[in-house]
Formats: sequence, structure tokens, C-alpha cells
Amino acid sequence: MQTTNIYASIITIGDELLIGQTIDTNSAWMAQELNKIGVWVKRRVAVGDSREDIWQSLDEELKQSDIVLLTGGLGPTADDITKPLLCDYFGGKMVVNEQVLEHVKNIFLRLKRPLLERNLKQAEVPDVCEVLMNERGTAPGMLFRRQEKIIVSMPGVPHEMKGLMSKKVVPLLLKEFNMPVILHRTLLTAGVGESFIAEKIQ
Repeated sequence: MQTTNIYASIITIGDELLIGQTIDTNSAWMAQELNKIGVWVKRRVAVGDSREDIWQSLDEELKQSDIVLLTGGLGPTADDITKPLLCDYFGGKMVVNEQVLEHVKNIFLRLKRPLLERNLKQAEVPDVCEVLMNERGTAPGMLFRRQEKIIVSMPGVPHEMKGLMSKKVVPLLLKEFNMPVILHRTLLTAGVGESFIAEKIQ
């Protein structure tokens, strides 16, 4: 079990983030949760739905972080490319996970909605990942390992990501790593200019 500082990178995926259509609240929440358990967030990166950009971001973040967390790009639409990209990145092949398939069918049955072929594709996962069941949606989380590093891909839907982080990812990280305590102290000031405070601190 590692005992040194543990560093994490957060990669959020989606064109909607880059054009300002969606505000990235995921990475802020994830950073807070990681900080609570003693993980230093080294970088937060937002990339569009571009295979080349996502691949390059993975390469860069794995060079400097022990943990890489991704959100987004796991839905049933054409621009959701994260899953097949991760399959190629880690040298796997896509297979149907029966547990996820049953989960997806049950969700649509409960909601009394028609089940499309693209919905069933949600049950396909790389055979080189550990599936993290998503109780709040159809897209499962996926855990990959490279040497001693952990990579987790989660849906971009905030309440789905939060469920996976709280129930699966955080407990896993606490088990895998021995992290130091991070203590923050905040001093609130009022009525004094920033430059004067800076002089006093110095």
C-alpha cells in the first residue's frame, strides 16, 4: 500500500462543456470529495468529444497522476465515444456484461418505455475493465488499471456520477491507497485591501 502523496487528475468530456452550454459542476464536486480523503488534485481538464483529444489527455495525465477520473461520453448517442476509446486505449475488446444488461432492461421495464438497440449497447463494456454498477442510470462505471495507477470512467450525469463516487470509487481508493490527511485553514478578512493583507502575510 502506497504511503506517499497521492495525486489525481480529473478529465471531463463533452463539447457542451467547451462551448459553455453546460457548466462543469462535476469536477468541482469530485475535487472536494477527493480532498476529503487526502488525495491531491493535480489537474482538472475539460476536453470535447474528440477521440484524439481524449487519448492525448489520458497520456498526459497518467504521466503525473496516480488516479485519473473521467466523466462523460458514456451515453447511447453517436457523440458518446469514451467507452470504445477506453477499450482501444487499454487493449481490450467489447463484450456484453449480463448484469448490466439485466439492469438496463429492468430500468426500461419499470419506466414502461420502449427499449431500443442503442439502449442495449449500454451493456457492452471493455473486457479489460472492472464494471462498477450504476444504480442510478444505464451507463456503468468502468475501472481500469495500468501498473499501480487507477483509471475510472463514470457517466457525466451529476447524480449518477455522485452515486458511483460515493458508493464505489471513494471506498476503493481508501482501500488501495494510504493517504495523508489534508488540512486547510481559512482566514476570513473584511475591510482591508488585498495588497495590504499580502504585505502582512509576508
